[in-house]
This record gives sequence, structure tokens and C-alpha cells, in this order.
Amino acid sequence: MLHSVEAGQHGVKVSETLPDEMFVFPLVRRPFFPGMAAPIAIEPGPYYDVLKLVAKSESKCVALLLTVREDTDIYTATPEDMYQVGVLARVLRVIPMEQGGAQVILNMEKRLTVDEFVPHEAGLKARVSYQNDTSRLTQELKAYTISIISTIKELLRLNPLFKEELQIFLGHSDYTEPGKLADFAVALTTAERADLQDVLETFDIPSRIDKALVLLKQELDLSRLQNSINMKIEATIAKSQKEFFLREQLKTIKRELGIEKDDKSCDRDKFEERLKERNVPPDVMKVVQEEMDKLSVLEPQSAEYGVSRGYLDWLTVLPWGIRSDECHDLKLAHQILEEDHYGLEDIKERILEFIGVSKLTGGARGGIICLAGPPGVGKTSIGKSIARALNRKFYRFSVGGMRDEAEIKGHRRTYIGAMPGKPIQALKACGTMNPVIMLDEVDKMGNSYQGDPASALLEVLDPEQNKEFLDHYLDVRTDLSEVLFIVTANVLDTIPDPLRDRMDIMRLSGYIMDDKIQIATKYLVPRNRKQMGLLAKQVQFTPQGLREIVNGYAREAGVRSLENNIKKILRKVAVQVVKEADEAATKTKGKKKKKAPKAETHRVTAKNVKEYLGRRKFTSDRFYQRTPVGVATGLAWTAMGGATLYVEAIRVEGEKTQMKLTGQAGEVMKESAEIAWSYLHGALDKYAPGRTFFEKSSVHLHIPEGATPKDGPSAGVTLVTAMISLLTGTPVLADLGMTGELTLTGRVLGIGGIKEKVVASRRSALKTLIFPAENQPDWEELPGYIREGLTVHFVNHYDEIFNIAFLASHNHDH
Repeated sequence: MLHSVEAGQHGVKVSETLPDEMFVFPLVRRPFFPGMAAPIAIEPGPYYDVLKLVAKSESKCVALLLTVREDTDIYTATPEDMYQVGVLARVLRVIPMEQGGAQVILNMEKRLTVDEFVPHEAGLKARVSYQNDTSRLTQELKAYTISIISTIKELLRLNPLFKEELQIFLGHSDYTEPGKLADFAVALTTAERADLQDVLETFDIPSRIDKALVLLKQELDLSRLQNSINMKIEATIAKSQKEFFLREQLKTIKRELGIEKDDKSCDRDKFEERLKERNVPPDVMKVVQEEMDKLSVLEPQSAEYGVSRGYLDWLTVLPWGIRSDECHDLKLAHQILEEDHYGLEDIKERILEFIGVSKLTGGARGGIICLAGPPGVGKTSIGKSIARALNRKFYRFSVGGMRDEAEIKGHRRTYIGAMPGKPIQALKACGTMNPVIMLDEVDKMGNSYQGDPASALLEVLDPEQNKEFLDHYLDVRTDLSEVLFIVTANVLDTIPDPLRDRMDIMRLSGYIMDDKIQIATKYLVPRNRKQMGLLAKQVQFTPQGLREIVNGYAREAGVRSLENNIKKILRKVAVQVVKEADEAATKTKGKKKKKAPKAETHRVTAKNVKEYLGRRKFTSDRFYQRTPVGVATGLAWTAMGGATLYVEAIRVEGEKTQMKLTGQAGEVMKESAEIAWSYLHGALDKYAPGRTFFEKSSVHLHIPEGATPKDGPSAGVTLVTAMISLLTGTPVLADLGMTGELTLTGRVLGIGGIKEKVVASRRSALKTLIFPAENQPDWEELPGYIREGLTVHFVNHYDEIFNIAFLASHNHDH
């Protein structure tokens, strides 16, 4: 391939002997003009082979023709693809290149016109004729010549790049040769290739010099525009530089006069001012002083300065020695807790104990309280109430889904964007060393290759360790022992044992019907009514209406669903109120102003709840009003609270005696069913004398609501009771619920979740309950209003359950 390289060196003298026939080299960028010399790079290929032939020839001449189109491929170019007028070039020197091919220096000698193209095995040849510049120097041409030279000089002033070329030309040229001057002038321009070819094809000297002057003037205008743009940019830059230097000088003058300080001094003064307001421990103060000394020798522009400044900012902004004045007034604290939450007596009692101890000791240490319970029972909101009752600052963050232990213990300072962990951030946000910090969803923490945040929490939540808590970023000991940590969780099983061991666990069971009605009346309705912009006289919820909402639409353990339903009703009431106001305004429009009609009160009753909320989501927890044969009612605990659990048993004739269990029972429940099956088989004579054990029939046990997974050992007594009812044909005592783990010898072992199960039994209107004797202390700890109206039996052996469930049932029927 051919590549032309612009050059500005005048060629050697033209030889007198010029060949009539020569090889043709096509050019694609722009044409060359006589009187110039230029290097051309030729890559390995057919043109390189032609070059070798030309270099060995006597004349060493080649014809350079411009292609008609710039995108023409020179290797496939035909005579039709090239202009007929070009320039004769003589090879002066061939310089081989390392990668192959050569760089050839050509001297452009004369214009030529192709008379005929001649095919050749090596390449394309042409027969040519030459054009001589023959024109007498007239006054007009002289004027053109002077104009071109003055234009070139002005162009030189604007664009110094042409200086060397002009000097060489002026040293070798004569003003009496206007043709050469026109060619040189055109070669200086950046005109279009078609315009340059037009000048090359103009043999008449006056016409050529006229065209050259036009192109030169266009180039001058372009250079002027470019120069104007450059001057504007340089002026802007010069102004900015001037302002910068003046500002720097002003800063220096102000610093010398003591009027202003530099950034480093400002930072140092800010840090020292903070330290005066804080009681910084000696070991921390030592680190601060070392870092301040380091900061004083660093340049503010350096990256290390930014790291050091950020570190000092964190060290000095922490509230060392600053504490909130605690509330030691038990009555005031109790009043605040009662204002915000209904019930939760055990938690309120624990907070009052905390205040009592702090009053006697003169200052409370921290603590770790874990609030465990189903969603929506008020775990998070009570944290704010505790902080308000103690007059402490409150900070809450969720650890649910957290996988990086650096979120707790901070990042190393070597990392970009490093910062302390959440406990240190909480101290900064609160501005005291004794805030209430709530860690939400601690049972939903994850772990990954980046670390285990649950293990990192061990140091934070251990009163013996957190007084010297070491954050990776701060790298100094921080006392967290005065912080009251409140941890919330739905399920305790997923919390690691070492972490659970450090917590004072308080269970928040679900609310019964009366609790929910009181909470809705005192808190949910007034709060949401204000948010909706409604007045108390515009909407009223009756107790029966609230009871219908709870029974039919919000049976979960907490009150979140209840609140959502109340919001839904209030939104619909708000729409009705606006419509009534618009109608009243339309009626009174154009009439004399009268006293506004009394606003209608929208009452939400048991009868019209359906109009607001649609059909009931729940009908009844009870499947059976009168328990049939083969069915027993158990009590279960779930993460959402308590629930009643029915166990149904039927006999199916078959070849062998076997048992089948359905209803998404877990592994533990399947084992309980096998234990119940084996126990009944062994104690058949005791509970069903004279009967055979399901001979040639299989027993199908089913736990309804099959889409819900169920597991746990507490259904053992319910499973065996259902099978005895099926075997004897005797129904279980009406309104009886039971729970307990059964062993192969008939022992009934204790279980958990007593409060949740009692709440579920009240919701299902069960009147008689059977619990393991081990759970009697749990029952006695329950508030009186939850135990009221229930008959409870505590048993050690299944014999006692049999007597209650079947013998009492038999006596009752008679």
C-alpha cells in the first residue's frame, strides 16, 4: 500500500531526459505538485516489486496519479479510477524498513498528462506527455505574486508551522516563476483533494495562480478563526491562573498577618476544640496526640493526610465522658411506658428494675435485653419507649441479612472507604456513651466468607468484654458497658447458643382478643385517625366493630394486620367525608350562607365492617363445634404465635396393620406419631379392654391445613388420644385442648410456648386445657386476665389425660 507523507523540501534540478512511458503509482489522500520532495512508505506487495524495477531503471521515474475516490483500493484500481493529470516523480533514495517494504524519497519534477495506459505484467504503465510552464511575467502576474507572498507571510505569522517550508522555498525560488509559487502556495493549504487536483490540472498560469490565491485566502481565514479560538481559551486559562495565584498570595498574606489559617491549622484547631469538651481516656489521648503530630508534618494534598484526618475526626467526635442524665423517677418512667404500650407487664417491670438499681448505685451499667416474639407485637416500638422512659438517646439498626463482621467491628484503616462498625457509629450519632441501642432481627443474621457477624456480636453483647471493646478502625479500647442493648428476634432457635447465653430473654407472646381491642382503642385508632386528617367526631369504632375486625380479618399474634385494616377503613371514611363536603359545597353554591350542617359521624360496627373490608378472611379456628369420634384438639406454637391443631384419625381396611401420617408433618412429629402408635399398642388392655389393635386395617392420621409445615414433639398426647377415640368409638371431651410430649412409657414431658398456646385456646373458645405438670410454673406466671375462665389440668402420665378426655366425656354424656 502507498502512503504519502507531507514534506516541505524543494527537489533537485529536473533532468533534461524524461521518459515517455513509466509505471503508475496511485495516490489516495492528496496530489503532489512539481518542485516538492516527499517520502512515501511502500508496504511489501506488488508496488514494492514495481519500485525495485523503477530503482534499477535508467530514468528512475514514476507517474503519481490521484484516485477519483478517496476510498479506492489501490491494489484493485483501474485506469478509470484515476485522474488523467498527475506529476512525474523521480526516485532519489530507497530506504528499506525492518518490517518489510521501503520508504522512498521522491522528487516531484513536472506535470504530466496520461495519453494511454499500457498493461504490464509487473503493474500498470502509462504513456505520458509533459506540460511546460510558459508564461511571460506580466504586471497582473506580478501583482498576483506579491499578493500570494504577502498572504503567505501573514499565514506564517498566524501559523509558525509553515516557517521552515517558506524559508526553504524562498531560498531556492525566484519571484519571476509564478507557476512554481502557485504550486508551493497550494501545497501549504489544507484544501480538499478535489480543489488541489483542479489546481494541478490548470496549465494556464494566470488561472492557476488565481485559484491558488483563493485557496490561500481560505486557509488564512481558517487560521485566523483558529487563532481567535486559541486566544479565547488562553485568555480564560490566563484569567484562572491569575485568580489562582492571587488567591494563593492572599492566603499567604492573611497567614502572615494572622487573619486566616490554612486548612491544616483549621483541622487541628477543630480537633483540639472537640477534645476540650470531652473527657478522653489517657490511652486514647496518647493515640490522638501521636496522630496530631503525624498530621502536622503531612501535606494537605497527600493521600495520607486524608486518611489521618478522617481517623482523627472519628477519634475526636466520639462522646468520650459524655452521658445522658438518666431518669430515676419510677412513677414518671411507668407513666411513659403506659402511654406507649398496653400490657407487656413483665417488660415494663424489667425496665423499672433497671431504673431502681441505677438509682441505688448512682449510675446504671448497661445490659442486654432480648425481646423474642412473633411479628407485630411491638418489639421495635417498645425500644423507643424504653429509651424515653430512661431519658437516654435511642439508635436502631437491623442486623437481618448482615454477612460481614466488619459491619460490627469496623474495617481496617488501610481500606478505601473504611469506617467504624455500627456500635461506634451509634455512639457518634447519639452523642452520649450511654444510649439505648436496638439490634433488630438478630435471628436473621447470615454468614459468608467475609466473616460471621453473630460471632462478632459476642464481644459487643458481653458485659465483661464490651467495657474494652476494640473496633478495627479506631484501634483503641471503647467502653460499651454503659450502653443498654435491646435485641429483637422472632425465633430463638437460629441464634447461636453462646450469643443467646449473654441475653436476658423476655418473651412477647401474642395478644388475646381483649388486648387487641384495648390497643386499637387507645393507640391504633387515634394515631392513624390523625394521620388521615380525620377528627374524632367524624369516625367512631365500636367495641363490637373492633371485635369483628379482630375475629374476621386480623387473627395473627401481633397487631400489625389489625392496624392495616384500621387504616383501610379510615381511608374509605376519608373519601366519604370529602365527598360529603363537596356535595354540601355544591348545594350551598349561589345561595345565602347558612350555618354549615352538622358533620355526619361514621360508625364502624360489627354489621358494616364487611362494607369496608370485604368478606371475612377467617371464619373460625374451630373445624368442629362438637368433636367427632377419632378427632382430638392439640395446641401448637409457631413463629407467628399460637395455633390450635386438629388430629384426625380414620380406619381403612387392609391386609396388614399399619399407620399413615399426612399433613406436612416434620421428622420430629413423625417420630411422635410412631411413639403414640407403639405406646397404644402396648397399653391396649388398659385403655380398650377386650378390643383388638386395628386388626387387618390401617390407620390414617391427618393434620388439617396440609399446606402448612408442622413439627415438634408436643403433639404426642394429641395423636394417641385421637387413635384411642377411633379405637373405642368414643368422642373426646368437648372444648378440650391438650399439649405435651409423650414417651414410650406414657410419661408426659414439658413443652414450650405456654402463653402462645393459651392465647390460641382462648381464640378457639376451648374451655378445658391439659398441660404437662412441668409447665405449671409457666401457667402461674401468666396474667390473670389470660387464665380467667379456663379449666387447666397438669398431668405427669397419659393415664390422667385418658381419664379427663374419655371418662369425663362419658360421665358428661350420661
